Amino acid sequence: MIRFFTGHPTIANLLMVLFLAAGLFIGPTLLRETFPRAALNEVEVLVPYPGARPEDVETAICERIENALNAVTGIDTQSCESREGSARAVVKMREGDNFQSFVADVKSEIEGITEFPDRAELAQIKVRGQTDFVASVAITGPETRLDLKDYAEQIRTRMLRWGGIPKVDIKGFSSRELRIGLNPAALQQFGISVSDVARIVQIESLDQPTGSIETSAETLLIRVVEERRDAAALAALVVRSSANGGQVRLGDIATITERFALDDNLIEFDGKTAAVLDISKTRAEDALDIVDTLNAFLAAERLQAPPGVVMEIAADAASVVRERLQLVVVNGAQGLGLVFLVLWLFFGLRFSFWVAMGLPVSLMGGIALMGLAGYSLNLMTTLGLLIVIGLLMDDAIVIAENIARLRTKGLSAMDAAVQGAGQVFPNVLASFSTTAMIFGSLAFLSGDLGAVLRVVPVVMLFVLLVSLVEAFLILPHHLLHALDKPQKEPGMVDRAMDYTRDRLVGPLVDASIRWRYVVTGLAFSLLLAAAAMLAGGTLKFTAFPELDGDTIVARVLLPQGTPLARTQEVIARLERGLEQTNADLSPQQPDGATLVRHVTVFNGVNIDAFESGAHVATISVDLLPSSQRNVRPDDIMAHWRDTVGDIPDVISLKYTEPAIGPAGVAIDMRLKGDDLIELKAASVALQDWLWSYSGVTSLLDDLRPGKRELRVTLKEVAGPMGITAGMIADQLRAAYFGTTISEMQVNGQRLDVTAQLDDYDKGLRRQFDDFVITRADGSIVPLSVVARVDVGRGYSRINRQDGVRTITVQGTIDTRIANASAIVGDTLTRFLPSLREQFPNVRLDIEGQRAEATKTQKSMLKGFGVGLIGVFLLLSFLFRSYVEPIVVMLIIPLSLTGTIFGHMAMGLDFSMPSMLGFVALAGVVVNNSILLVDFVKHEHGDSLSVAEAAGKAARARFRAIFLTSLTTLAGLLPILLETSLQAQILIPLVTSLTFGLLAAALIVLFVLPGIYAILDDMGLSTLARERREAALAKAS
Repeated sequence: MIRFFTGHPTIANLLMVLFLAAGLFIGPTLLRETFPRAALNEVEVLVPYPGARPEDVETAICERIENALNAVTGIDTQSCESREGSARAVVKMREGDNFQSFVADVKSEIEGITEFPDRAELAQIKVRGQTDFVASVAITGPETRLDLKDYAEQIRTRMLRWGGIPKVDIKGFSSRELRIGLNPAALQQFGISVSDVARIVQIESLDQPTGSIETSAETLLIRVVEERRDAAALAALVVRSSANGGQVRLGDIATITERFALDDNLIEFDGKTAAVLDISKTRAEDALDIVDTLNAFLAAERLQAPPGVVMEIAADAASVVRERLQLVVVNGAQGLGLVFLVLWLFFGLRFSFWVAMGLPVSLMGGIALMGLAGYSLNLMTTLGLLIVIGLLMDDAIVIAENIARLRTKGLSAMDAAVQGAGQVFPNVLASFSTTAMIFGSLAFLSGDLGAVLRVVPVVMLFVLLVSLVEAFLILPHHLLHALDKPQKEPGMVDRAMDYTRDRLVGPLVDASIRWRYVVTGLAFSLLLAAAAMLAGGTLKFTAFPELDGDTIVARVLLPQGTPLARTQEVIARLERGLEQTNADLSPQQPDGATLVRHVTVFNGVNIDAFESGAHVATISVDLLPSSQRNVRPDDIMAHWRDTVGDIPDVISLKYTEPAIGPAGVAIDMRLKGDDLIELKAASVALQDWLWSYSGVTSLLDDLRPGKRELRVTLKEVAGPMGITAGMIADQLRAAYFGTTISEMQVNGQRLDVTAQLDDYDKGLRRQFDDFVITRADGSIVPLSVVARVDVGRGYSRINRQDGVRTITVQGTIDTRIANASAIVGDTLTRFLPSLREQFPNVRLDIEGQRAEATKTQKSMLKGFGVGLIGVFLLLSFLFRSYVEPIVVMLIIPLSLTGTIFGHMAMGLDFSMPSMLGFVALAGVVVNNSILLVDFVKHEHGDSLSVAEAAGKAARARFRAIFLTSLTTLAGLLPILLETSLQAQILIPLVTSLTFGLLAAALIVLFVLPGIYAILDDMGLSTLARERREAALAKAS
């Protein structure tokens, strides 16, 4: 086949064009996103239970959900969160099961629950992770919040009609309502209850069909249209009439306003009340296309917006995608250029052009395979493409070198091309097979980290597969024409290579073989020293490199029941601190650019606290893009924290970046047990321990006191008076929680009509004590007569996992002075035994970064082991030996020395991308070892001793090893030296490969020949066995 493709005038070029065209056609259709899409594996169940305490929600909702889910197979974990007024359960599927069947089973069991309380609403079941956030738009300008919401609705409608923007949600408003605020004194004066008002409004305000009349000509529909759709119409409603014609209208006993249900659900953008439009996408849509469409829409809308209305992009997740893809593309182009220059130096322009042409052909073919396999263009797949640039030349250089060597021996161009490719085909195929076994074993990494990392070796394998085809079926045909011209005398570079080989490398190889036991011992000593650095913590381990984004946030948590005014005072202090930070750091930026671009305040939101209400808030700060600033987010947050200082009565104030990547929370520990008091005590002990570490910040657990409660219990006199607990509960609920009377659509928006006691009166404890209960006969009695009122306090939320109560302790670390893995490991070693002794009924589980890293590490080591077994079996078949494959494979652990010392030299922590880089390295470094051992056997056939043959083989392989190492370094050097803040995830992986390959080159040349000679000294090599067999044959 090689001869056919080499000699055919067009087929090689047609195959090349096919690869290029496929990549150019499929490449633009690939979706662009930050990280690979994780498989859907979680179902969320939300059950509203209005007005219920977390303790009641736990018993009435969570425990019944857990009992129902016992019948579902394939559950990995299940959790349920009980909070005031609702329960939220999350069910995660076991890896490898069928998700559609899993969702159907969960839905069937939840919908089959019949024991939920009557006041509990229908369960809402949805699949998590179906949409991804893309960007948000802040709108400011309209004077009132009602006008702002109306304008935001108009923009949302026009945005969806524009096309290319799939999903838009409006944030900053709670549900809209016509609230009837009833005056308790007026109600008591006229003998009217909240329930009476609700019943009258329902009867007198309606819009409903009542039948039809059929005539000979037509059918007439009958409809009663008396729906009161505004405050004035409701105020005119008669709620009480007297015999003498007197009337009490609703407006006489109530204040009716159109408003939003919650005052604390408020957003401010750059100091102005704002509506925020969140744009999200499904998994099948391209984030960058959506942002481009959004920008075009906003440009058109700004031209016709009313005076004073401002529309700004407040957050843009897609810009990070664009920046990182551009980073990879630019560095890839630079690497490609450097590789071509290296080849030009050693092969000449025309020869090197056709060798280098394998790069775009292989890349385009690999991109085509990515599209066919359903992969997107993201940070990890582009990283795989970038890394493979440095590895692609290995096979091509081996083939080109051999073809050029045969040509210099006088073979014709055709014979040199065909025989040169054919001679190395078995070894190159074996090398590719070993690479495929290692890379293929990494395609099954587990965990969220594994789902992100496993695409890298798969993409590399796609490209290397195309490269193998190109090297044997396309490259020889192109080199055939390059070899037609008369061969020039060796140039300066060739003479320098020969001189280096003969005068420097050769003598060093001979010396290393003579002192082979010392050299081998030194190599393994360095390996042990490097491994000790990693195991002993000299080289720190972290799950995932910290990724710098363009947004930082401050999340505020105050005690439950804190009024909105106090929370806003805290926000104002944080904003003043941010202004000072901006003033201090902006002059240090390039051209003095302003560091803080926009500030958005979300009242009532804190995703770390898992709570909402007036006592929580989040400040989101949009920064100058990372490519345009010279300060890291950690430094900005540290300056902000120091400027603000400590704030009294704040439970938690967390400065952090929104999560980017799959690593999880730095400190995330879950305590499990049945007794909440014991769990809380264990949590306090654990937090006290963690606070002892420098760099630990923002520790917080999720079991916190709730709002103070007025607990009502009946007195003995209540029964004879015909008053029941249910009667009191219903009337208190209607008065203080409120009752939704009706729902209607006004201008396309839902509008609820609600009734409850006036807000001012509700705020007085005295009014609660004087609250009157209406008996069945219409008479009233004060609440204090029939019931006792005590003050107590419960919990804000209660969490359960797998049927057991839990408390989760989470925290962040300052990565400049602390390491999460070291802190967690030290806690497990030194603190966990005493915790178990003090709280024997409490169990501690590690979540977050440590858990994710452990899960992925286990699967990586398992896959790596399987891959190594495959490599061993293949090499045993190739070498006809069980021992020689071990010599070849020793290059893998020995190259770890370069990887570890490389991380030390670069000042990097060892991370999961570092491990992936090393495992990928293992699939590459074996190749040179295979060829070296093969060359030793070939040279030994010339009646040399094994030591002499090993030295000669190292000299023969020097040029190819030097070239492949140099082209790899050239391909990876741009990203290794990248200073952009966006390259943090790329550099550890590239460091493992680059320094590991450099170490492997030295080991192959100066250590491996000696090891093979030692193997022969021991009589374990194939050559020794052949000598014994020959001697026996001769003796017989």
